[in-house]
Amino acid sequence: MSEGPKPAPENPDLPGSPKPEAKAAEPKPQAASPRPPAKAAEPKAPPAPPGPPDQAPPADLPVPAYVTALQEGLPGAVEQVSYWVGDWTVIVGAARFADVCAFLRDTPGCRFDYLSDLTAVDWPARPEKRFDLVACLYSTALRHRLRVKARLADGEAVASVTGVWPAANWLEREVFDMFGVTFAGHPNLKRMLMPFDWQGHPQRKDYPLEGPGELLMESPQDWLKARQAAVDADSE
Repeated sequence: MSEGPKPAPENPDLPGSPKPEAKAAEPKPQAASPRPPAKAAEPKAPPAPPGPPDQAPPADLPVPAYVTALQEGLPGAVEQVSYWVGDWTVIVGAARFADVCAFLRDTPGCRFDYLSDLTAVDWPARPEKRFDLVACLYSTALRHRLRVKARLADGEAVASVTGVWPAANWLEREVFDMFGVTFAGHPNLKRMLMPFDWQGHPQRKDYPLEGPGELLMESPQDWLKARQAAVDADSE
């Protein structure tokens, strides 16, 4: 017997042909949420420098005659001789500071008749001798320079050199005002830049950047009013 016609194969592209059931879309795996970047560790503040290097002079550089004269004229007064970028420095004991200055002014080979500057530097990391007192000297006759440095503890007094160079008067007052260094024998040691009852010494490195407290104001008149109000409150 002859077989009947076979059914045509299903073709989904022909019209009327049954379409295969669509497969359910497989859920895509969710990408893991990105982790927030780790915060970089805040850099630590570098330690406070312990003080200047005070480098020794090169071995082949001769020491000036005025430094040698000081070492021979005041034995033991010079603790160290330093040389840096063309400048000579003698580091002396605080108790000998005024004697060294007078010697350098009066000795013929020295003749440092001009005190060009007198200032201080604060090194809080060196608590046993916190301050460097620095006198910058010049000889107008012999045309040479020298720096004299003395190391002081906080609260340690040093003899005034106003009797050696009168120009030291205001310079020492400024150092007293800004750093709190006391000069024994000064004729009028009091503040010259800050009000007489100002709190603290602004050029010390531990002085607060915002000032000494609630009485720090931009207007001097407001400062005076606040100060007077505080005085009146204490007297009541």
